[in-house]
Amino acid sequence: MKYKAYLIEQIDDQFIGSVKELDAPSVDDNHLLIRVNYSSLNYKDALASTGVKGVAKSYPFVPGIDVCGTVIESKDDRFAVGDNVVATGYKIGMAVHGGFGEVVHLPADWVLHLPSNLEMVDAMSIGTAGITAAACVKKIIDSGISDNLPVLVSGATGGVGSVAVHILSKIGYEVHAITGKLDEEATLIKMGASKVIQRSDYIKEPAKALDKGLYGGAVDTVGGDILAKMISMIANEGAISCCGNVGGMKFTSSVFPFILRGVSLIGVDSAESPLEFKKQLWDLLSSTWQLDLKSQTKEINLESVGQEVTKILQGKQVGRIVIKHGA
Repeated sequence: MKYKAYLIEQIDDQFIGSVKELDAPSVDDNHLLIRVNYSSLNYKDALASTGVKGVAKSYPFVPGIDVCGTVIESKDDRFAVGDNVVATGYKIGMAVHGGFGEVVHLPADWVLHLPSNLEMVDAMSIGTAGITAAACVKKIIDSGISDNLPVLVSGATGGVGSVAVHILSKIGYEVHAITGKLDEEATLIKMGASKVIQRSDYIKEPAKALDKGLYGGAVDTVGGDILAKMISMIANEGAISCCGNVGGMKFTSSVFPFILRGVSLIGVDSAESPLEFKKQLWDLLSSTWQLDLKSQTKEINLESVGQEVTKILQGKQVGRIVIKHGA
């Protein structure tokens, strides 16, 4: 069986992406062959598409860490032909061909049944970014953060940040959003932010060892200096979920927020999270945390992937990009 895919090939020192026709593999034991209806574009996919070391295992390669589709062949008793499924993270789009192809061959242990009340396109509007956002929110809520104080979200127009803003506002938190995009204030307010803070204003003054405790918690998708300042501004028994490093992989902080206020810094890696935890998140996102992301989602076809990869690497992506196969 042949299928179309957005294939990245290394030609000399260049990494070139184009739509190619590939052969579907035979199905291994405890694996599934899935017809992909929708995928989505994430920052990690953009890195894989441009040959950044340590992302894709080897080339030629099909990126796409998110998959939503229908089982067309199963060698695992938990799944039958015709089941609608969703898969995010693990080694999808990194060590095995991913969702930028019309067919994927995945271990069944990476795959979940799609909740019955969630459409495929909506699941991919959520995708890895949304699952990461949901994990961040769940972990700070489970830490008992105060709902009497605002929650701060960095990188708020990005894939993870935008969904975190949506979820937090939906469940009743006042959300303050940090962004470097000067023209996206109206978009963030529409997402649910009650206050928008320009990144340049936020980091104009360096982080103090201990600043005013203005926030009950925070979701940080950026790292670096922004995370350092966030830590100093969290109130007693507050918590920060940290899931990104686009602003820097290192930060400098005092121990004071941790030993004087009991602040918790929680790392989130949704890609390798246990499958049962991902199921909890999908169940929330298809029920009490269900979101309408249509106004923040752009739908594209395979031929448009390259230009969207360029935009995300230039920091120009806002919201979510969903890839529809056959579009």
